[in-house]
Amino acid sequence: MDLRFGDSKPTDEERAAVDALLGPPESAWEAPAGEWVDRSDADLRWARGGRAARDRRDQLLPGLHAINDRVGWISEGALAYLCRRLTVPPAEAYGVATFYSMFSMRPRPSAVLHVCTDLACAGGSGGLPDVPGVQVEESPCLGMCERAPAALLVRAGASASATPLAPFRGLAPDPAPRSPEGLEHAEAGQAVPQLGSPDLVLLRRIGTVDPASLDDYRAHGGYAALRRAFALGPAGVIREVTDAGLVGRGGAAFPTGRKWQATAAQPDGPHYLVCNADESEPGTFKDRVVMEGDPYALVESMTIAAYATGAHHGYLYLRGEYPTALARMSHAIEQARARGLLGDDILGQGFSFDIEIRRGAGAYICGEETALFQSIEGYRGEPRSKPPFPVEKGLFGKPTAANNVETLVNVLPILTMGAPAYAAVGTGRSTGPKLFCVSGAVERPGVYELPFGATLGDLLALAGTPNPLRAILLGGAAGGFVRPDELDIPLTFEGTREAGTTLGSGVVMAFDDTLPLPRILLRIAQFFREESCGQCVPCRVGTVRQQEALERIAAREGIAADDDIALLREVGRTMRDASICGLGQTAWNAIESAIDRLGAYAS
Repeated sequence: MDLRFGDSKPTDEERAAVDALLGPPESAWEAPAGEWVDRSDADLRWARGGRAARDRRDQLLPGLHAINDRVGWISEGALAYLCRRLTVPPAEAYGVATFYSMFSMRPRPSAVLHVCTDLACAGGSGGLPDVPGVQVEESPCLGMCERAPAALLVRAGASASATPLAPFRGLAPDPAPRSPEGLEHAEAGQAVPQLGSPDLVLLRRIGTVDPASLDDYRAHGGYAALRRAFALGPAGVIREVTDAGLVGRGGAAFPTGRKWQATAAQPDGPHYLVCNADESEPGTFKDRVVMEGDPYALVESMTIAAYATGAHHGYLYLRGEYPTALARMSHAIEQARARGLLGDDILGQGFSFDIEIRRGAGAYICGEETALFQSIEGYRGEPRSKPPFPVEKGLFGKPTAANNVETLVNVLPILTMGAPAYAAVGTGRSTGPKLFCVSGAVERPGVYELPFGATLGDLLALAGTPNPLRAILLGGAAGGFVRPDELDIPLTFEGTREAGTTLGSGVVMAFDDTLPLPRILLRIAQFFREESCGQCVPCRVGTVRQQEALERIAAREGIAADDDIALLREVGRTMRDASICGLGQTAWNAIESAIDRLGAYAS
């Protein structure tokens, strides 16, 4: 291992931020507390090596967050100090730090305003504001599409804060931070237009139950599912989930029971459970609403999943742009642990399990499960080639079950209703309720819950469409467009597939004629170019060529030359066939559907 440290020294504030996370240094190699140590004259009697050093690598991302939260950016001296503490080569740590958009390696003000310029917010932000003392940065989707336009104000310091601002109409010269813990629990319910409907299953507690109160959660049926899980045993839980027909709600639609069974059957250990709460698909915000409005449901469902798969440690990888969800989930985990619902001997059943939150830092690619594993382990969030699959070698090279928030909370009604009753909801191949994120040109944007099989028209009728629609985007930037005359498409995995589109993560974004289609397509191309991790050539080069072609078309006021369309098709096919992961494989989908289905650029 080549450890090369420069002469830059950390400030007292930077050192304190790292030490608060890692504890005081244990040797002169790491540097004694309150004093910088130069290798040339320090007492270097011992340093961590081998497994002891490697076991600390996963603290790199939390360490970068600690510095960035305290100071607002990461200096060379701060990075070197963190690397010395973790025995990580500075060059590798620099590669990790520069991978994430929320970190800065250059000095910047302590206040940074991230203003969303993505699809749902593109028509309402009115450009970037100029605020003295605040650095303003363009941001991809912030996951607050139901309140577009959106912004996020981040303040560094000893009491760091992040304040969601939506709808964002401007900023006072000295905006006061708002504590996520102090928000009224009804605020999450504002994102649920069906609030109070007796038909709700997954969203029934949101807006009515205090998300900070474990007692309130239990009074509304909380932890009944975990008790039934203990009665069934791990194999019985997996059988119920399998018989219910639950499939992943993140877009891939892989059978959850099969994934859990494959993980549980692995002889290698330990097993891990990972909840993917890094929803960064433009237009997606359902997981955020669940975590903000019903956090104990996720804690309980993660406990059940861990019990079924034989995991004793779980990671909740939470999107860095979700400060309210972070506060709510942290509080719920602490309360569950204090009440014996996490930790050792849960409910006296002899089962031990705990949850650790890891914050993302602004990287869409980390929504891909193997890139997420890389991020947790302290590396750049670049996807791994498969096989081996995560159920065999996932997080830290061990068997891992990874599910997103919506998938996990579906386990609760499966166990309380029973598999047959759950499977009776929806259709034969798409069972249960589904959450949809509706935004754009609708009267009532928000998260909607409908049984699989409802049509696109049924959903849009609930949301209201005051103006004639130009197009509807299903599945987000990685999805596809459909026409307003295709509202009879059934919202199921098989129904959308047969219609030549995708359900994806449940994004339904409506567009009228107020936003020109070429501008929307160019923004999608820009998004994929910016979010490509650059690991594989088809995606790294293809996303650039795709954006360049759309920029040429935009310069001609939407008139496309034949060679531009031919190039787009060739590049799109190459990315779809040869990219390592879903980002490159789907980067062409929405643009292709706009050309072929909507007649974009047709003369």
